[in-house]
Amino acid sequence: MIAAHGGQLINRYVSMEERADWLARTRHAPTFMISQMTQSDLDCIASGIYSPLTGFVRQKDYQSICEQMRLANGLVWSIPISLPIPEEYERSFAHAQYIVLLSEMGERVAVVEVEEIYRVDQRAEAIAIFGTDDPSHPGVMRLSQQSSLYLGGDIWCLQKPTLHSFADYHLYPAETRVYFQHCGWKSIVGFQTRNPIHRAHEYIQKAALEMVDALFINPLVGTTKTDDLSAEIRMKSYQAILQNYYPLDRVLMAVFPASMRYAGPREAIVHALARKNYGCTHFIVGRDHAGVGNFYGTYDAQKIFSHFTSEEIGIMPLFFEHSFYCRRCDGMASYKTCPHDKADHLILSGSKVREMLSNGELPPPEFSRPEVVKVLIEGLKEERNRS
Repeated sequence: MIAAHGGQLINRYVSMEERADWLARTRHAPTFMISQMTQSDLDCIASGIYSPLTGFVRQKDYQSICEQMRLANGLVWSIPISLPIPEEYERSFAHAQYIVLLSEMGERVAVVEVEEIYRVDQRAEAIAIFGTDDPSHPGVMRLSQQSSLYLGGDIWCLQKPTLHSFADYHLYPAETRVYFQHCGWKSIVGFQTRNPIHRAHEYIQKAALEMVDALFINPLVGTTKTDDLSAEIRMKSYQAILQNYYPLDRVLMAVFPASMRYAGPREAIVHALARKNYGCTHFIVGRDHAGVGNFYGTYDAQKIFSHFTSEEIGIMPLFFEHSFYCRRCDGMASYKTCPHDKADHLILSGSKVREMLSNGELPPPEFSRPEVVKVLIEGLKEERNRS
């Protein structure tokens, strides 16, 4: 089994006995309510998805990540997982040994050791991580709306989040690693998605599956842009396509609890390392991975891997070009495999498909499987009725 990033799979979830002890020790500690993104970060750190992180990054790690895409100890890590804290709490937090993080429901979900409180230049962070300070970029916008005061320190998570809709698919790295071993899979390719699986995705997944023992589909269910399809609809579409078009004895699907940062190339690195922690040996990187709008070049998320050696990354990236349906080939193809003119290529963007679905139009079967289209249209109709 492939080693976790840094050599050890992290676990910062506490037992029931430890939870009672922590609640007693921090009964009078300062508290504050965290965002959904921070809640996702907590889960990813505590469960080992973000190994080797044991908490929110300290200033030395933060600076090293922004400048060199590495932790201060030299390990590859490309996005700072930070804890912004309210400005008005700086003094009380600075005099505390621990603070308690509250969910949006007011539950005590984690304890953080106050090791450092430091201020950052958010514009410099935006340029380093997102490659832009344009406020129309969703990551830059989020960054500008949060405090520039960060707290660094180890965490102890007091409870796991409840994912009622995805309970059967909520598997952490310790669990997927056991599953892979039980199945006898030695090579597993991971696939990241925040969109329904269309024919282009299916094409590259199955091309990758030809090379390895198994496919790990790991859809992101944390916070995304407001115009992205909801996680509930997407999960139903994944279930429909898997049931009808995939060899279920060679595929595992589990939810990825992270939130999207839309950091393009840098996020592709974190996504690869997270799948390494799940136990994958390979990772699919397609066109404009984790991108948004026109902020990144089509293959920037593939090129960034050249900054590191294969030993430093520790998981094999599989690079795929843009795929499409070719009318003359009468099937899915890419620019590597298809000799025909672009006029014969059927290419639809995700935004165009969302627009068609919102208008009740059916995307052509060359783009989406009919079972997937049915799920998406019904799901959008239900959401409109509820609103």
